[in-house]
Amino acid sequence: MYSITIVSFYLIFLINYTFQQGHGSFEVREHSLTRPYASVFSTSTSNWDLTGNTIVTDKFIRLTPDVQSKAGGLWNRIPVYYPDWEIHVQFKVYGEAKTLFGDGFVIWYVRDPKMAGPVFGSKDFFQGLAIVMDTYANKNEDYSRTFPYISAIVNNGSLHYNHDNDGFNLTVAGCESPFRGRDTDTLVAIRYQDNRLTISTDTEGQNKWTKCFSIAGINLPTHYYFGFSAATGELSDNHDIISVHTYQLESSEERRKEDRTGILPSAPTANMGSENNTTSKPKSWSVLQIFAIVALLIIAILVGVGIFFYMKQRRYHSSRLY
Repeated sequence: MYSITIVSFYLIFLINYTFQQGHGSFEVREHSLTRPYASVFSTSTSNWDLTGNTIVTDKFIRLTPDVQSKAGGLWNRIPVYYPDWEIHVQFKVYGEAKTLFGDGFVIWYVRDPKMAGPVFGSKDFFQGLAIVMDTYANKNEDYSRTFPYISAIVNNGSLHYNHDNDGFNLTVAGCESPFRGRDTDTLVAIRYQDNRLTISTDTEGQNKWTKCFSIAGINLPTHYYFGFSAATGELSDNHDIISVHTYQLESSEERRKEDRTGILPSAPTANMGSENNTTSKPKSWSVLQIFAIVALLIIAILVGVGIFFYMKQRRYHSSRLY
């Protein structure tokens, strides 16, 4: 028993620290989650909320079971107040189906948590970052990617996620990753530091990170929330969260002092709010615009009526001369 405990501790240490966080970094307990879960959710001071069909066992937190038409979420209650961070998520996606299964889950960093919707169980037109762990290709023809697929989407609230093309036109970066149905532990690391987003995975159970992608120019504000959500439709899978380790990374003095709460999420390849973007949210008419249009219509009508009576009077005077 003693030797098993030592080995378990060593494995946990490797999982948490193989991906170096830096000398000035440390784990933030408020944004982390490990077993036993019962002690976490049994108190009113819990830092996490469960939504939808999510259930908690002694081994995992299941966002959805391997059953059709289910949706669930796991959301942190505490906003992220530091500008640079890294989150390690141990998860498991599996089910009885061998060929047709879905749909996957999302790791969120968003302004509005716990909002149910059509994007893997969460809201569309979200504001923030979504790391989509997609297991099913809705668009089968002419596809350049193989599933499962990990993709990053940055949204300022103006973009619509299109399930029919798996959000392909919104993807900032992505990579193929065989994370479904593994017998080994499966982990993903998301690092955001100095406006660079880096995704790494460990799907082989070797405590070794493999880089998925790294992209600069990602602007994200502070005081957003971490969360997880999943949904099943005609296809289904078990989507389990096993542990979450979140680290505050070392930041420059300038970034620490900067007020980043008002930053609008943006990415270099995301065409947000552009007139050329067919996925943009339909523009709504403001009260001022409606008032201006109504005023112009009234003026046009009055001018038309004035011209009508003027011409009528002119014809009347012309007939008196003869």
